[in-house]
Amino acid sequence: MNTVDLNADLGEGYGRWAMGDDNALLDVVTSANVACGFHAGDPSIMRAVCRRAADRDVAIGAHVGYADKAGFGRRFIDVEPAVLRDEVLYQIAALDAFARVAGSEVSYVKPHGALYNTIGHHEEQAAAVVAAVADYDRALPVLGLPGAVWLKLAEEAGLKVVHEAFADRAYTPEGTLVSRRLPGSVLHDEREIARRCVAMATGAPIKDVEGGELKLQPGSICVHGDTPGAVQIAQRVRKSLTDAGVELTPFAA
Repeated sequence: MNTVDLNADLGEGYGRWAMGDDNALLDVVTSANVACGFHAGDPSIMRAVCRRAADRDVAIGAHVGYADKAGFGRRFIDVEPAVLRDEVLYQIAALDAFARVAGSEVSYVKPHGALYNTIGHHEEQAAAVVAAVADYDRALPVLGLPGAVWLKLAEEAGLKVVHEAFADRAYTPEGTLVSRRLPGSVLHDEREIARRCVAMATGAPIKDVEGGELKLQPGSICVHGDTPGAVQIAQRVRKSLTDAGVELTPFAA
């Protein structure tokens, strides 16, 4: 039987401002990438999401990012590698405290936004993120896009690497994500998104942005929580996967 993990970015509000429906998505996904207070989130939100995830047996991942709440972590910051290493370590440890209070623990690390994209090619920042994970716990898996520099460095450091695909994002022929600045980069058709996810999980090809065939075999599929209709899309993806005989289970279980 094919198996796959479903993950979503959660806890991305701040104070009285909410983003997405965390409760509804926690009933759908098997892993929760929880914002650690740098690009979004705050201590009370982190505590609440960890508690709800633990109650549902959803794996908790540290969604680490640049210190950039105003830009939602989607702007590159030319931060010194030593500082970035400490910032990522700080975020993992902070979330792990709330996860442990909830009776769970941080079980993987996934970078967010601009940091995710940057360490796909930026050697120094990539090495800093890998060093932070290794400093905290070498048993923690890391989740990222295949071909990313930081995943190569993570493997060399002895960390477990898990490849990720995105349910609602368009892909280039090279297997990278189409920039959000370009039209058509984010998909919205529930049926098409669900069909692509089933293909990804069962080893069938999907269409890239130029119409060619692209085969992705992810250990986890990300369903974004901040796009219009996110909950309905995630629910349809889950149902389509289970209907196709795909078992949903956390990769970090």
